[in-house]
Amino acid sequence: MPVNVPIDDPNADTEWNDILRKHGIIPEKPPSPTPIIEEAIANARDHAHQNRLEDKDLDQLDELEDDEDAEFLEQYRKKRMAELSTISRTSVFNQVYPIQKPDYSRDVTDASTHAFVLVHLTSSLGANTESRILTELWRELARKFGDIKFCEMKADMCIEGYPDKNTPTILVYHDGDIKRQVITLRELAGTKTGIKDLEKLLIDIGALKGNDSRLSHSALPAENSSLTGRKAMPPSSTAEDDDDEWA
Repeated sequence: MPVNVPIDDPNADTEWNDILRKHGIIPEKPPSPTPIIEEAIANARDHAHQNRLEDKDLDQLDELEDDEDAEFLEQYRKKRMAELSTISRTSVFNQVYPIQKPDYSRDVTDASTHAFVLVHLTSSLGANTESRILTELWRELARKFGDIKFCEMKADMCIEGYPDKNTPTILVYHDGDIKRQVITLRELAGTKTGIKDLEKLLIDIGALKGNDSRLSHSALPAENSSLTGRKAMPPSSTAEDDDDEWA
C-alpha cells in the first residue's frame, strides 16, 4: 500500500528532502542559475575591460600613458597605425562620381567587388529638399571616407519612370550585388538628416566599423535600424513593370 510522504517544499534545502531525493521519492533539485549568471557577468566585465581601448584614437591613447600598462597600450597603438595604413592605402575615391546609365555596370556593380559603392538616385526636379540635402552630405562623406565609392545619378535616368516622390534613394552595393535600399530620408531623420545619421547607416551595412577613428563623435552602431530591404530594380527596369514596388 503506497504511503503518502509529507512534503512541504520539494525545492527546499532540508535534510528531509535530501532523504526523499536519495530514495527517488522527489526529483533532484535543479542546479541554481546563480553561478551561471555570475560567470556571465564576470565574463562580460572581463571582455569590457580587455576591450576598453577599442574606441580610442592615437591621441587618446597617448593621454592614457600614465594609466595603462605600457605593453598593452603599445599593442593598441600598433593596431591603430595598421588601421590608418589600411585606410590610407584604400582611400582611392574621395569624391562623388556622376554615373551614366551605359557605365552603371562597370562603375557600380563591378566596382562593388572591390569596395562598398553607394548610389544616390537624385530628384529630376529642383524642388526636392531631401535630395538637395543628401547631395551636400554625399560630398562630405566622399571626402571623409575615401575607401567607399559614392556615386550620384538622376533617378529617371537610372530607372525609367522612377517616381520623384521616392527620391532621394540610396542604393548600397557590395560584392557585385545590391545589399540595401533606402527610399527617401524619412528612413533616417528626414530633412534633419546629418552626417552622423549617414555614418550610422555606413556602420549598419558593414562599410565602416563602429570604432573607426574617422567617425563623428557618438556615431555608434544603430541598435534598432528601420532601414528597409526592399527588392531593387536594375537600371534597365521601368516603373510600369513593377509599379507597386515603388509605391
